[in-house]
Amino acid sequence: MTDQEYAETARPPHRAIEAAERGAAVMTAAGMPRMPARVLMALVAAPGGGSSAADISERLGVSAAAVSGAVRYLQQIHFIRRQSRPGERRDRYELVHDTFYGSIASNAPVYERLAVDIDAIAEAQVDDAAARERAEEMASFFRFIAARLPGLVEEWEATREG
Repeated sequence: MTDQEYAETARPPHRAIEAAERGAAVMTAAGMPRMPARVLMALVAAPGGGSSAADISERLGVSAAAVSGAVRYLQQIHFIRRQSRPGERRDRYELVHDTFYGSIASNAPVYERLAVDIDAIAEAQVDDAAARERAEEMASFFRFIAARLPGLVEEWEATREG
């Protein structure tokens, strides 16, 4: 099946496209660049689990250059991968299996490092009790998150398997 035939016969339902755009808006609000968020959500909604750059470009109504930059970003953070298929001219992009919880869980050291740096801020606030308390609470929160992430991943794996 050619890319054009695939694009014509395997479109996600309109509701899925709308939901993907809403999801991309949430991811953008959380700090992900807009176009990578849109491409990522388009791939989540993609029929068969993958799409060519041309199909993504057409689905989102954006230029090939915009898709190229977005897929490069998403590949660098290991959310998607390029997959070649025999007999097809164009590569397809697809989600990397289990990448989301793995990338979130791998941030535990980042939260621990933030806690250490924020402790230093708290220690430096010798004349400002309110600033010291804010910093101490924030550091405590980051330590809590760092400590809970490995257990949350284990819980997710058990839930998924069960």
